[in-house]
Amino acid sequence: MKITVVGAGNVGATVADCIARKDMVKEVVLVDIVEGLPQGKALDMWEAAPIHGYDTRVIGTNDYADTAGSDLCIITAGLARKPGMSRDDLLVKNAAIVKSVTEQFVAQSPNAILIVVSNPLDVMTYVAYLTSGFPSRRVMGMAGVLDTARYRAFIAMELGVSVRDIQALLMGGHGDTMVPLPRYTTVAGIPLTQLLPKEKIDAIVERTKFGGGEIVKLMGTSAWYAPGAAAAEMAEAIIKDSGRVLPCAVWLNGQYGLHELFIGAPARLGRNGVEEIIEVELNDEEKALLDASAEHVRANVAKLEALQAAG
Repeated sequence: MKITVVGAGNVGATVADCIARKDMVKEVVLVDIVEGLPQGKALDMWEAAPIHGYDTRVIGTNDYADTAGSDLCIITAGLARKPGMSRDDLLVKNAAIVKSVTEQFVAQSPNAILIVVSNPLDVMTYVAYLTSGFPSRRVMGMAGVLDTARYRAFIAMELGVSVRDIQALLMGGHGDTMVPLPRYTTVAGIPLTQLLPKEKIDAIVERTKFGGGEIVKLMGTSAWYAPGAAAAEMAEAIIKDSGRVLPCAVWLNGQYGLHELFIGAPARLGRNGVEEIIEVELNDEEKALLDASAEHVRANVAKLEALQAAG
């Protein structure tokens, strides 16, 4: 088994490192356009293998020929956010980058599965889908795992409980319109709504929505530890064919009354990629929030298409 990670920046390098430590594949290929960067980071990771005790070989390259025969590709390439920028501000430049890297990777590994991490996430997943020509089950975006992790982390901080005991569901686009679902959030099986008052839950939900922006303000660029770990968790579910149910940006075509767009929903992952999209019951308020999030994603797709047409 072989995994390619496109982009050797902070997120890509963290993804490669997390996957290597899980020791679930024979080889991880880290590819980037900057000469020496992926080679150096890959060598550093491989030299850590005797300490951490894994045998996954990490290889750095500038040549997509070295990615040939990959089972899975995680696309992290693109510009990172700076203070004052939204994910949507990255639209046109990152679309061009994602299109280019997808073309180059797919030429070498036409049977792989794609996980997109580049922002704005839902639109970039759509770009990779159109560019690859892959069936929708083999293209997905990493958003919900990260957003749910932030949500669970904030709940654990508030309650003083272990993050291991918190299960949560979050849907919608990756950004300010995401839809955390407190009704489906539990602590050791106990509904969150029994443990915290509504105002506390609302504050946690708001912090989750702007969790990425909070980190950008603090250190001047996007996060990488949590996003990298989240992408690696999705990769593990696919490679191990574990059937884990994780919130991902998936292609909806009728589910939740939404058609032909990538947006966050719970999905069962396995060796074929998205094995099943799970539909949970939403009340009127939750459905309205999901619809609003979908409209935001559609607006960004339309904006991208208009900007591309204008040259």
